[in-house]
Amino acid sequence: MMEAKSSKSKSFIMTSIENLKRFRHRSYNMLGNGRDALFDLMDAVITTRSVSSFVELSMSPVFRREWPSLYASVQDGAPRREKLMREYVQHIPASEMTILAGDHTTWARPHASTLKDRGYHHQPQPGIDSKPVAVGHGYSTIAWIPETEGSWALPLLHERISSDATPLQKAASQLSLVCAQIPGSVLFLGDSEYGSAPFLKETADIDCTKLLRLRPNRVLYHAPPEYQGYGRPHKHGTPFKLQDSSTWNSSEEKVTVEDPKLGRLQIQRWESLHLRQAAEHPFTLILVERLDLPESKPLWLMWLGKGNPNLTTIWQKYLRRFAIEHWYRFLRQRLHWTCPQFSTPEQTACWSDLMPLLTWQLWLARDIVQDCPLPWQKPMTKLTPGRVANSFALLLSRIGSPAPDPKPRGK
Repeated sequence: MMEAKSSKSKSFIMTSIENLKRFRHRSYNMLGNGRDALFDLMDAVITTRSVSSFVELSMSPVFRREWPSLYASVQDGAPRREKLMREYVQHIPASEMTILAGDHTTWARPHASTLKDRGYHHQPQPGIDSKPVAVGHGYSTIAWIPETEGSWALPLLHERISSDATPLQKAASQLSLVCAQIPGSVLFLGDSEYGSAPFLKETADIDCTKLLRLRPNRVLYHAPPEYQGYGRPHKHGTPFKLQDSSTWNSSEEKVTVEDPKLGRLQIQRWESLHLRQAAEHPFTLILVERLDLPESKPLWLMWLGKGNPNLTTIWQKYLRRFAIEHWYRFLRQRLHWTCPQFSTPEQTACWSDLMPLLTWQLWLARDIVQDCPLPWQKPMTKLTPGRVANSFALLLSRIGSPAPDPKPRGK
């Protein structure tokens, strides 16, 4: 019995290793010019815990070229972004519903006065004049959320938001591209910025279900009354103010659930409400409240999809959206995304295109690496992206690199 189990485990590991090697070879061919140095650069990023400057990555043992190749590869490289996205989608297993999350973040460059196409973007930490605004480049991300818990978010597209587009327009175009490649149903999760009329209008023709958060000060409207035959037809019915419970009518459904972490929760549902600027896009309104902690803020959600959501589980699906925020932190702290100080948008775009590719390699390696915790860290059975990255060097020595060894110059 034990021998059969051990044989099955070895077979699974060998299959996973071959799968990772094929993925690395296929993605290597999609990196364009300078792909040899770019691939060495990615291996250096994964195996280097911390750096104070971009050029320090050239000191990694897996970077087999001289330091100028770092900048030359990013300058000349042109990863095939959509081809890479289709490669990622092939590794999403078939399921009843694929869960995607969208968000955007900022690469602050306040002192790069010659960097083209800079703009003012939101950032959580105070920036200019102690306000949550930064000067730099904004990036929009669409990611697959593979697990019900944990910090794994697998980006399918991570692109710069140009100055002639808004984050919502960029997210809508990304969502359209991704949904066209994913078979079956798709559920998109977004925060309160996406729970707005502009985003509903931009994504009206995209075949996916949307679960979006609403700001608690929103005023919604019921469907208008029937036309009486004279005057202009009404577009809005009676108001539904989220902050004023006296304007709420009786909900169509109400359930109470017990959660081991959050305690007792009450979830309610109202049908056929709409935003003032998007009356043609009605949705289902969902309210989640913690009964054991009345002073906590309620969670308001909008559901746009076929049929009615299951209230006992729909709020848990929305909580999976926070995995993309974990990825943004991992992106900065471990993948060194904002460490370089590039001088052109093309360089930043090439470098940023490597971030999803790095994350997918870690995901495919999660079951075949051995946890190597630091002396003060506890061992883990379910590895996080950071733990996989810290253990990747041993695996890399086994699978090798698709990039050939550099050839020396000169006579």
